Amino acid sequence: MPVLTTTTTFWTSEHLGALQIEPCHQIPLVDGSSLHHPLPGMDLWDLWPLQLADGSTVAIDGWTLWFVLSAPAGADPEARHDIVRIRLMGARGSEWRDHGNALPDGFCPGSREWAGSARYDPATRAVTLYWTASGLRGEEPRSFTQRMFEATGTLTGATLAGGAEGFAIEGWSTPREIAGGPIPHYVLVTAAEGVPGMIKGFRDPAHFRDPADGADYLLFTGSLKESASPWNGCIGLLRREGDSWAVLPPLLSADGFNNEQERPHIVLHGGRYYLFWSTQRKVFAPDGPNGPNGLYGMVAQSMEGPWLPLNGSGLVAGNPDEAPVQTYSWWVTADLTVHGFVDYPNSLRGNDFGDAAWRRAHFSGVPAEPFRLVLDDTRADVAA
Repeated sequence: MPVLTTTTTFWTSEHLGALQIEPCHQIPLVDGSSLHHPLPGMDLWDLWPLQLADGSTVAIDGWTLWFVLSAPAGADPEARHDIVRIRLMGARGSEWRDHGNALPDGFCPGSREWAGSARYDPATRAVTLYWTASGLRGEEPRSFTQRMFEATGTLTGATLAGGAEGFAIEGWSTPREIAGGPIPHYVLVTAAEGVPGMIKGFRDPAHFRDPADGADYLLFTGSLKESASPWNGCIGLLRREGDSWAVLPPLLSADGFNNEQERPHIVLHGGRYYLFWSTQRKVFAPDGPNGPNGLYGMVAQSMEGPWLPLNGSGLVAGNPDEAPVQTYSWWVTADLTVHGFVDYPNSLRGNDFGDAAWRRAHFSGVPAEPFRLVLDDTRADVAA
């Protein structure tokens, strides 16, 4: 496997020390009592759109297609990560339509399916899904092993064939592991157990095609192999070289500062490259500054950088103080719309979620109302 050289940008406590939370950097308050559940009986969370290679969202007869993490709503919503499947859903305005599990039963090499990204070729109707296989197929008890895979299927359905009511992806190719085996820079996660917030990462593959040279990249949530700190989060980077993915040094390192930069992805806007990720207050190192659960980001003129933290600190939009865990896991689309899910709205408990009964009574598990960003060089605001 080729190993390439790039420059790593550091996100540090000095950046976050400049944090100033203004109203324009606050995610709109969610009213948990007025939420509509698009799929009763299921918990829904991390979601990402079917995109063209240029990053724009695919629209078919007004419908956009989304991949959504899903699990039956059990006694404890925090247990959902142990039984999760990727679901295919359609959205048109505020209407959602369910199209069932995206992958066939028994297809995933893991014991459950975690987040990723998806690309569409309209000429062939081919959907390439990049996702995280957590655990191992048939394992008991379930582990926190994380591997990344890709597979390609064909999109079929009503608006394509004329008549049926739903979409499906059929004829999936055999899952192909991405960057498996010993590699430089990154921890390969094979942990049998994990504590929320301190689980190491090798997950969330997000595709990006650089228009400068046509190269295909995958960003992912990673952990630094050579770090001496428990807070060794990074945003990993792979580049397509022929039939394989070349390993590059991290795009971003938060070594000694933050443990998880989750679901990283890049959006092109105004000739600039905007890198976004999600993180939580509980995953910052305790001996330094921390920020709210929120969407964070950096900007550069090219993939090579230098990458500069948005708004000086990196914070783009955080949950309000009166609802610190109301939403999480955001994805910014090419039109600067931000999609996330509603976690625990109307709650001041922060990262203390009480017992299972409290969590079940307060967890929403539905797509959040989108909001929009306004970007201007290193400035990023929530649109009024």
